[in-house]
Amino acid sequence: MQNLLSRNIIIASIAFVILASGAFFTVDQRQYAIVFQFGEAMRVISNPGLNIKVPFIQNVEYYDRRILNVDAEAKEVTSADGERVIIDVFAKFKIIDPVMFYKTVANDYGVRIRLNKIIESSMRKVIGTVLLTSLLSEQRGEIMLEIQRRANDAAKDFGVDVIDVRIVRADLPKENSEGVYHRMQTEREKEAKQIRAEGEEEAARITAKADKEAQIILSEAYMQAQTTKGQGDAEAARIYNSAYSQDPEFYKFYRSLVAYKNTLKKDDTQFILSPKSEFFKYLNMSR
Repeated sequence: MQNLLSRNIIIASIAFVILASGAFFTVDQRQYAIVFQFGEAMRVISNPGLNIKVPFIQNVEYYDRRILNVDAEAKEVTSADGERVIIDVFAKFKIIDPVMFYKTVANDYGVRIRLNKIIESSMRKVIGTVLLTSLLSEQRGEIMLEIQRRANDAAKDFGVDVIDVRIVRADLPKENSEGVYHRMQTEREKEAKQIRAEGEEEAARITAKADKEAQIILSEAYMQAQTTKGQGDAEAARIYNSAYSQDPEFYKFYRSLVAYKNTLKKDDTQFILSPKSEFFKYLNMSR
């Protein structure tokens, strides 16, 4: 009897261990856990720790809650100006609704297939509305944001949030590269010529304006100088007249001194004049 009791205890202990091992499960902080019962999702566990389920009846599936990457296949698309370009992109996404994720794409493989198609579709729609030059310029950031927005709207239908989309590479097909490069070079040269022509036109306008202003300033300065000179001459004439009227003989003497000064400037000055010439009137008076 005692042996039977011991045997039952051992069996019960083993059964308890088996049941306990099937009843308890842990959830990592990097995971979601969905508890299923007969294939139907019963609850979602997002907090890390130890949890319990009904053994043999319920089972648990885990889904990554971290930010994941997907490398989309390089595709050839056409821009708004009809240029073909090969685009290589990658995206970052995160599972936000694990139940919807399970029902629509089931697993990581399924979501990557769906995201590839969504990103390609969004990329074709967006790039088809922009010029090739925009894609190759600083406007690429705005283009990537628009692709991300469109892809995210579509991805929400299967419980995924597309966080970012990046264009890794944007290359022209080999047969198009040379022609596009030549056309872009021609456009740049045309723009450069136009800018130079506008600059030369502006320089000529500024030079003409400066020359006109300089001529006006010189004319005004000459007019002012002539006015001042005329006023000076008039004042000098007035002074001379006043001096002459007060002492005519002294005025004649002063004028003779000025004439001597202007004439006898150099040591080798020679005159052939009569000693009785009027020019030497005041010099003869000193004898």
